[in-house]
Amino acid sequence: MNMDERIKRINELYHKSQKEGLTEAEKEEQAALRKEYVASVRANLQVQLDHVSIKRPDGTIEKLKKKSEG
Repeated sequence: MNMDERIKRINELYHKSQKEGLTEAEKEEQAALRKEYVASVRANLQVQLDHVSIKRPDGTIEKLKKKSEG
């Protein structure tokens, strides 16, 4: 299932939940699809951030670095 199909199904389940409610199986499917969607968005954002560079006032350019945890 590609991302467009996942989004369409997430929306279908959302609308059904608002109108008539979801079965337990549909709730589980909705949760799984949302989890996959969020993971995909995060991965795409990480790829974009990995290609970001910062130009300093002195003209030097450096890659964006991950913050250290802690």
